[in-house]
Amino acid sequence: MSGDLIFDCGLDDFDRRVLAASQSLPIIVDFWADWCAPCHAIAPHLVQVIDAFDGAIHLAKVEVDEGDNMKLAGRYRLRGFPTVMLFQAGEEAARFSGARPSSWIQHWIQQHLTGGGI
Repeated sequence: MSGDLIFDCGLDDFDRRVLAASQSLPIIVDFWADWCAPCHAIAPHLVQVIDAFDGAIHLAKVEVDEGDNMKLAGRYRLRGFPTVMLFQAGEEAARFSGARPSSWIQHWIQQHLTGGGI
């Protein structure tokens, strides 16, 4: 993976690593499960998009079946996986569910960033 730009996250550190960190730069959160084929399909596309933004946006990966991470899925009322959310200034800015190609994800990010994009 792309060094510090992509990291695993869970209930214990979500508030610090996603909500607080999104005050400084946008954070994409990938809520996924190991048993979910579309989750595995979208993963390389997310990596490609994060690499394309060259450090301007980070990706947190939340494995919903590990530990208490399903509580995060409940907090955000997720209905299926993968669900990808964009956080800015400590708040959810946008979300989508299902596997998408890199070009679609990149356009989605640019479309939903506040302040005119990156």
